[in-house]
Amino acid sequence: MQVRFDGKTVIVTGGGHGLGREMSRAFASLGATVWTCDPSRENLEETRSSAEGRVEVRVLDIRDRQGVTDFVTEATAESGQVDILVNNAGGVVGQVGRPLEEVSPEEWQVIFDVNLTGAFSFSQAVAPGMKEQRFGRIVNISSGAGLRVSLTGIQAYASAKAGLIGLTRQLAHELGPFGITVNCVAPGFIRCNPTTEKQWQSYGEEGQRRLVESIATRRLGRAEDIAHAVLFFTSDFASWITGQTLSVDGGR
Repeated sequence: MQVRFDGKTVIVTGGGHGLGREMSRAFASLGATVWTCDPSRENLEETRSSAEGRVEVRVLDIRDRQGVTDFVTEATAESGQVDILVNNAGGVVGQVGRPLEEVSPEEWQVIFDVNLTGAFSFSQAVAPGMKEQRFGRIVNISSGAGLRVSLTGIQAYASAKAGLIGLTRQLAHELGPFGITVNCVAPGFIRCNPTTEKQWQSYGEEGQRRLVESIATRRLGRAEDIAHAVLFFTSDFASWITGQTLSVDGGR
């Protein structure tokens, strides 16, 4: 199986580190022009400098609806089209698990804004162009937390990631007649950014051992494991697959 993206324009949100950085580099190495965004200029520059291929970076908070529209407009104007969107940006926004009654409305909302509303905003922004060209690939990055329970214990995170799975199914049916597929990847636990590293260390030696032993393959995932799933969903090999959620978790 040979996968190439020559001549394609790809948007990857949250490309400043971890999964987003790996996806951006993977698409660029396979011929795509990649546009990625993140709140951190420093992290974005590290992504661009480490890529083999063209990666355009822009500082953006995906809660900024106008900023999202402007980003997509710029990417479209430069190449004439956006072919692939990967809604990867998200996370726990510095929060930790707490009892339900201690969670403020603001803490609940910000996690939804970053994980679910941001994906909706980007999908909404690219949809007209994809419809016009009658081609598009959208991949949403959910989590095992959206299928089961969150290891973090954060109620909003589990709910928002489950919401991404529902959004995937709905958009697949709405956009399918226009040649656009919409799929979802639900990663297992991967040590790929400061937040997941802190989470891993918090388990201690015994908790780490139990987590690894709960995985069929007896290893944690790597960022490239998730990137490979995204590459498949956006390739021609997956042209008749839509509305699906793929767990990439080593077998939980």
